[in-house]
Amino acid sequence: MSSGSVSSELFSPLHLRSGQVLRNRIAKAAMEEGMAGEAQLPDGRLISLYRRWGAGGAGLLITGNVMVHAEALTGPGGIVLDADAPLEPFAAWAQAGKAAGAAMWMQISHPGRQVEARMPGVVWGPSEIAVDLGRHSKRFGRPVAMTAAQIAATITRFVTTAQRAERAGFDGVEVHAAHGYLLSQFLSPLVNDRTDEWGGSLENRARLLLEIVRGIRAVVARKFAVAVKLNSADFQRGGFDADDARKVIGMLASVGVDLVEISGGSYESPAMSGRPADGRTAAREAYFLELAAELAQTSALPLMLTGGITRRETAERVLANNVELIGIATGLAVTPDLPSRWREGLEAAGTLKPVTWSDKSLASATEMAMVRYQMRRMAAGKNPALGVHPAWALVADQRVQSRALRRYSRWLGSTERHRAPAASHSSDPVELGRVCLAADTPENCKH
Repeated sequence: MSSGSVSSELFSPLHLRSGQVLRNRIAKAAMEEGMAGEAQLPDGRLISLYRRWGAGGAGLLITGNVMVHAEALTGPGGIVLDADAPLEPFAAWAQAGKAAGAAMWMQISHPGRQVEARMPGVVWGPSEIAVDLGRHSKRFGRPVAMTAAQIAATITRFVTTAQRAERAGFDGVEVHAAHGYLLSQFLSPLVNDRTDEWGGSLENRARLLLEIVRGIRAVVARKFAVAVKLNSADFQRGGFDADDARKVIGMLASVGVDLVEISGGSYESPAMSGRPADGRTAAREAYFLELAAELAQTSALPLMLTGGITRRETAERVLANNVELIGIATGLAVTPDLPSRWREGLEAAGTLKPVTWSDKSLASATEMAMVRYQMRRMAAGKNPALGVHPAWALVADQRVQSRALRRYSRWLGSTERHRAPAASHSSDPVELGRVCLAADTPENCKH
């Protein structure tokens, strides 16, 4: 089938509220690359990887989560864009992704309590409720409840990162409020037991997310896209559910959001890899389609659906349920030119070996390690290796992360990191405090 004979909504443009236009309905969804170079900056590997994805035909590329707080990373290979980071590496990253016509958005995030115990820095959360992974629980640090000053500084950090992403040439940001990270933690009644204005009712639990979005919208250009990644549900009994998601989408519509990406789950219930703790989303394709279709019926915002989409037939079925944008993650780690192949009537080059271990947490971590293995190969100019053994990929990933941890620890503790903000950044209208704020008590800073 030639490209000229394909008539599909998949390849029609999507006009966003901000005025930005995506060339088609296919997005490369965020995957945590774990490839930070020196000083937690993007380097040639990410530039090479995103240039390849940009040439693969997607209308939108969304980066893996970029950290807004240098002391709080999801993993040691995380990229940091704060008030002190030089913009040149980020400008090169944005340019590489956009070179073939795709839009490039930066996903911005704070892990909150989902920080490994071996990591230096801080472990913050809305409350002192730790991650519960059964026998794996000790992998994560014990969180301290955030003070009002820390919440205010976190809002500033998100705004600063978004503003500087725009200056670097990115076309938008996606605020990560899913998968159990900090903003998702504030939304969850299971994790947020605060009794002040940041907890209790859904309106209070959503306050942090809404304040961040308002702050970003106030400092970026109108055509700069602002999106939010939101759980359709946490897939934990008594947690954030589809009705909560519907209400939060309504709140986001009033503060200038362009699009909401629908996903689900957390480290405790890894539904984003098809393994929810409550067993409700067992499908291996389009995990969250049923919930997304329900949300689309009342949503004032266009929705993007991510999770298990690898075939064109599945993608078109998603669009037929009033979802506006298709997010592909693992499929693009396996077949980086999948959108172009779909346009030509072809399908993916193959699939990764499924991990069928009974330990859901370990299986989910291993599948992520397998995906990162493919990304590292592509960043080095190689093709994906679909036959990689899960256990081998996990061990290889642990070695990479151990090296990254040593590098991150040295950088975080260096005198250069703790110096005053560079003069080249002094013109930024938004400044943020140094690592541990003056209002912090010693127990709020984990070293």
